[in-house]
Amino acid sequence: MDVKTNIIVFTFKGQLDAFSEKQFKTFVTNNLKNELPFVIDLSKIDFLDSSGLGALVQTAKECKKLKLGFSVVGNSRVAQTIKLVRLGEFLNLKSSLEDAITYLKN
Repeated sequence: MDVKTNIIVFTFKGQLDAFSEKQFKTFVTNNLKNELPFVIDLSKIDFLDSSGLGALVQTAKECKKLKLGFSVVGNSRVAQTIKLVRLGEFLNLKSSLEDAITYLKN
């Protein structure tokens, strides 16, 4: 976790799948209390499955309910998976951390 100009950046590594999605959701949900916009950086994620996508969707819904800004950054594999299920816009998918931070500042 890193805070850049009042924007929290959560960087995750490894896999976001059925085995790790509960841990992911707990971590992110606990940090929503900060009430700061945030970026979920998945650029170091090797694998994303439907459970991981579900966790991202739940996070997005929670953020919309709280009127909290967020964005997701992914490597090409993660971005392809997100776009394949047409969730790019819903998850505010950006191609780089810089793009995500710029998006949240505006």
